[in-house]
Amino acid sequence: MTQIDFHTNISDKFLYTCRLVRKARSAQRQIVILCNSAEDQAALDRALWTFSEHDFLPHVAAGDPLAAQTPIILAVDEATELPHHQILVNLSGKTPQHFARFERMFEIISLDAADVADGRERYRFYQQRGYPLTHFVADNV
Repeated sequence: MTQIDFHTNISDKFLYTCRLVRKARSAQRQIVILCNSAEDQAALDRALWTFSEHDFLPHVAAGDPLAAQTPIILAVDEATELPHHQILVNLSGKTPQHFARFERMFEIISLDAADVADGRERYRFYQQRGYPLTHFVADNV
């Protein structure tokens, strides 16, 4: 059963995701990041390339010919065939259709009131279905 971790109070979702992905990659995990839009996917792509001078986080878009050999996949359309099923990072703002295929999913919730409300709805959805949940509140000092 998919372990679901909620990370809330996030001031910058893309920077936070970069840090989370760096940590997952240091543990040799494969990651799919589900974005809300093509614009968000492009912004996250830039962030992954530029957030650290010392870390290389190899990534491609879902559907790329190199996706199966690349440990980090960026996706917008859930219908695209995804080669990895270890970690899903959900930035889409909605419940992913195929989240149960993954060993673990991270829900990243910003400070935005609508994002918080949507995140609470998703939390209840997963909770009612018996998924193991954890909640981490980020310290935005």
